[in-house]
Amino acid sequence: MILTPWNYFRGASEQELTKALAERFKGESFLLASGREALVMLFRAMKLSAGEEVVVQAYTCVVLPNAIHAAGGTPVFAEIDRDTLNLTVDSVKAVLTPRTRAVICQHTFGIPAPVAELKKLCEEKKILLIEDCAHVIPDSKGHAEITAHGDALMFSFGRDKAISGVSGGCLIARKPELTQKLRELSTHASDLPLPTILRLLLYPLFYTLARPLYGLMIGKAALKMLQMLHLLVPILSREEKEGMMPLVIHRMPNGLAYLALDQWKRLDDINMHRRKLTAFYRTESERRGWPRVATAASDLPLQKYPLFLEGAERIRRSLKKKNIHLNDGWTGCVICPDTVALAATGYVPGSDPQAEETCERILALPTHPGMSLKQARRLVDELDALTKELGIRS
Repeated sequence: MILTPWNYFRGASEQELTKALAERFKGESFLLASGREALVMLFRAMKLSAGEEVVVQAYTCVVLPNAIHAAGGTPVFAEIDRDTLNLTVDSVKAVLTPRTRAVICQHTFGIPAPVAELKKLCEEKKILLIEDCAHVIPDSKGHAEITAHGDALMFSFGRDKAISGVSGGCLIARKPELTQKLRELSTHASDLPLPTILRLLLYPLFYTLARPLYGLMIGKAALKMLQMLHLLVPILSREEKEGMMPLVIHRMPNGLAYLALDQWKRLDDINMHRRKLTAFYRTESERRGWPRVATAASDLPLQKYPLFLEGAERIRRSLKKKNIHLNDGWTGCVICPDTVALAATGYVPGSDPQAEETCERILALPTHPGMSLKQARRLVDELDALTKELGIRS
């Protein structure tokens, strides 16, 4: 694909992925350059206006409040349940107002949110339910509730998501009144600049070359140099970390759809790998007495496996010295990553104490396709030794 730039913008992969997602999730499919742009297009189709509110959970990614702000709306943060890391019907009810237009549930790390109950509430209140499926895409084995109830579904194909195209996103719309407006908006979507597409397509190559050298510091230095030379596209720009996001939307390039389509076709295998690591971590955490999220079941293809440990940040720093990197951006921050300007998101510290306490104690164990069972065994052994050395259990 890198050597065929005439296929970067339009092509068969873009068309095939659009069709496959529409058929699988029973709605009209729109491919965008990112999940956050998919949300912006949805909010524009909703004609979200100043003062109107969208409920999101505390303990979420900054791109959600950014997209709401960019469209002119106001994010309202709901408390999470420690046992699911997701919002609840009661926490949503507590923040609903006459200005509420939609609720976003995000299935944190692939743990199912209570979507059936949320759907019933949203229907009663005549507001939209949006499922954020960035962390999980269900396969033939389920979980059946995920994607089943949303009026709209958002998928992200970023580097650390359920499947990856390096960048990209998809919006599935199921309401006719939204679909027509989304069609109109999609015709005005811009193309990403060719140099940006090339930089994104080169990322897997750069990462593959640098990863084996990371423990020697050479890989880290190489990636840092690539960033300085602007050869890597950051996951979040400096402006996004400061709460700013443009209203412009871009089409997902065919070149990135090609990468995402390849993983889509291997979704069952990718999810089976995640299930295997999820089951391994669950068994090991039970055996070693590590507190964990109760609903992180072995049959779920979790994007990462969450533990609750005191001194989680101290543990991460200690493991980093052993070339085990667990800082994934979802630690120590109620609006993630911890480098964002919290005030710009609209979150008021102290609003959701459960989320704030949880994010400080989360230690997330990786399940991505590049994580082998051998590496997972080494991780839990090192973690076990470290927790014993530091006297940490819960």
